[in-house]
Amino acid sequence: MKKKQLYIAGGVILALLLAWVFLGEDDEQNRDITASAFTGPFQDVVVSSGELMAKNSEDIKGPDNLRRYGLYNIKISELVPEGTYVQEGDFVASLDKSELSSKIQDAATELEKARSQYTQTRLDTSLTLREKRSQIESIEFDLKQKRVELAQSKFEPPATIQRIKLEIEKIEQNLEQTRDNYEIKKQQSEAKMIEAGASLAQEQKRYKALIDLEKEFRITAPKKGMVIYKRSWNGRKRQTGSSISPWDPGVAQLPDLSLMESRTYINEVDIRKVKVGQKVNIGLDAFPEARLNGTITSVANVGEEREDSDSKVFEVLIEVSESDSTYRPGMTTSNEIIIQTIPEALQIPLEAVFTQNDTPYVYLRSGVSTQKQQVELGASNDEFVIVKAGLKEDAQVYLNEPSDAKENELTALAQANPAP
Repeated sequence: MKKKQLYIAGGVILALLLAWVFLGEDDEQNRDITASAFTGPFQDVVVSSGELMAKNSEDIKGPDNLRRYGLYNIKISELVPEGTYVQEGDFVASLDKSELSSKIQDAATELEKARSQYTQTRLDTSLTLREKRSQIESIEFDLKQKRVELAQSKFEPPATIQRIKLEIEKIEQNLEQTRDNYEIKKQQSEAKMIEAGASLAQEQKRYKALIDLEKEFRITAPKKGMVIYKRSWNGRKRQTGSSISPWDPGVAQLPDLSLMESRTYINEVDIRKVKVGQKVNIGLDAFPEARLNGTITSVANVGEEREDSDSKVFEVLIEVSESDSTYRPGMTTSNEIIIQTIPEALQIPLEAVFTQNDTPYVYLRSGVSTQKQQVELGASNDEFVIVKAGLKEDAQVYLNEPSDAKENELTALAQANPAP
């Protein structure tokens, strides 16, 4: 019996302890948190993440005449690791030759056809002209015979002599016509040979150009430097398996590390604040202790849609003032674009501001009570907002909505003391 009572008592104590723990946690979570309105320097900043890149770089490109041969999407079959240091002429990448090999085979077939056509045209020409020359020689022989016959017929009757003369005249006319036909055939044959020769030369040139193009599918470095993968139009880095096109044949870049910039994208809400020449505080995720200075050099006029953003964004380029050989293109940057700096301003945390019918207000601790106070706000950044009217310095404002003040009447600015 005593054991049973002990078990019951122990259970009750355990339940009380658990209840105390959980209720204590709930009380801790529901505790109202306040902050003080303070006067101090204020910076209106636009914060964004970006990527470090070289301001100047030289492209490592594949062949730039792919379109001429009907090659539009060639895959990268091999690519050295990003960050590799190369010397001029070192191997960087190779391209898939499958489609090119097919075109080389087709060109070889067409070249062989052109050679056969050229040979056939030459043989036909030789045969045709030989036949025409034989005809001329035969007619010339007949003409000689008739002339001999005429010379021997001086004692023949005049009618016989006249007949022989007419036959000679006819043979001479035939000879002249045959010679003219020979010249025409010769000119035609020469034209055919020129055409066949031009076709053969064209096919030879195409075949040689494709063979030379095949050599360009092994891509080497134009100078020494560190290889950085080139980004495609969609922002993705090219790698093994990616494709290049005649309009964008680059596979990688050799950046000039002496002059760097941060490329970031600003949403369409904040872009109106961003201007060329504004100063920027730049941080590097890879070096948390590093703080760099920058200046905006370019703001895009046209927005674009990116995969990592639900709204349109605008490209902004920030030139980095410092240079350091340890900084690498592709490092993630945090950019604080300084829109304006105010030496002295009354500020409160953004979490302390609430709205009612588009009217901003705060929950102000007033002794043991809570006051729902309208405020006039100014510029804001990611943490604080300027209070132009409605609060005094050191005023205590709630960062959460107090449960006992939800139904309080809103105190308008005309009833409140203006901020200093």
